[in-house]
Amino acid sequence: MKKILLVDDNEQDRALYRRFLGRHLGFESIRFEEAATAAEARDQFLAHQPDCVLLDYNLPDADGLDILADLKTLTPPDSLCVVMVTGGGSEKLAVRALNNGALDYLVKRQFDQELLAKTVLHAIEKNEWRQYVARYHDELRAVNQQLRDSLDALTETRHEISLKNAQLTAANADLARANLDLDNFVYAASHDLKQPVDNLRGLFEELRSSATFHDAEAGTVLRLVDSSLQDLSKTIHDLSAVVQAERMTGGQPAEKVVLADLTKEVLTLLQPQVAAAQGCVHTDFAALPSLQFERSSLRTILLNLLSNALKYRHPDRPCKVEVRAYEAAGQPVLEVRDNGLGIDMERHGGEMFQLFRRFHPQASSGTGVGLFLVHRLVQAQGGRIEVTSQEGEGTTFRLYLGPAAG
Repeated sequence: MKKILLVDDNEQDRALYRRFLGRHLGFESIRFEEAATAAEARDQFLAHQPDCVLLDYNLPDADGLDILADLKTLTPPDSLCVVMVTGGGSEKLAVRALNNGALDYLVKRQFDQELLAKTVLHAIEKNEWRQYVARYHDELRAVNQQLRDSLDALTETRHEISLKNAQLTAANADLARANLDLDNFVYAASHDLKQPVDNLRGLFEELRSSATFHDAEAGTVLRLVDSSLQDLSKTIHDLSAVVQAERMTGGQPAEKVVLADLTKEVLTLLQPQVAAAQGCVHTDFAALPSLQFERSSLRTILLNLLSNALKYRHPDRPCKVEVRAYEAAGQPVLEVRDNGLGIDMERHGGEMFQLFRRFHPQASSGTGVGLFLVHRLVQAQGGRIEVTSQEGEGTTFRLYLGPAAG
């Protein structure tokens, strides 16, 4: 229901306006309020907040322009709907009314009921549209401000990320230099220590073969010294192998490796260990006869896995090792399975590939470098290793050689 305030000191004119507007707009859709003076107009406006004011220019206590100015102070900007009604028909007066905020004007005795209804309805619709546009602009300004704030925040975040990236790049460069320095140090130390340790072993052998010991415990001492020298020599050799492998990783192009040929080469090197373990190594490369990989790295991987399988065999049964290759989801897999001592995965699974970590020191001498080296070489090619093992039953290594297929 629309509320219309009729401001006119002539009661007959107000009755005429009510009749005209009611006939054309529908009495049931309009509620009329009336005022005969400027003071009454102000009170009625504040009390009812009408949708439109039909305002006579000539009132006893003020003219229409003064009342219009007063009403503008009682409502938000661009939300006042006023149709000015003049008696004299002055064009100058009409222009002043429009310039001061009236939406339209009419001249008394020069309009009929249809024109009155159309003018008032048009003024209401125009005012509603104006308010809608104002709300839309306010919302648009709010959205634009939010976008500006978001852009500022995004710019700040990008700046922070850029700084973090620069810091991370610098930290990575420092870490790379530190790793390189460490590798160089380990390589140099292991390389420089090889000759003194070999000399020491030679002197020890000479001493043991030529010297005469009268102490009954001398033999035990000699065996302990010999064992310590062997452990020291093997540790230095393994450290050198790790650093050498790290330096070579990625330095050689991948090539087609025939797995049967490579395995035969490795088993030839391990023939003494195979014989000592009374072992049997079965191979099955029918599903994947060859694959693309760095040959020297794959040789090191296979050598360490087979050597461990033979070294940590179960004492109560013949050593049996199975080597096979196949594809899984487009990714080459090399699998080495043994029936050896096995590993308690719940206890040691997280330490499987740590440097110098050994799980059966009583079974065989070693430095715990082999699995660390295998893991690093597989990772360097974007691959991964899965291990399943049961203590006392055996272990299976599944090497996914290369990144997974996209």
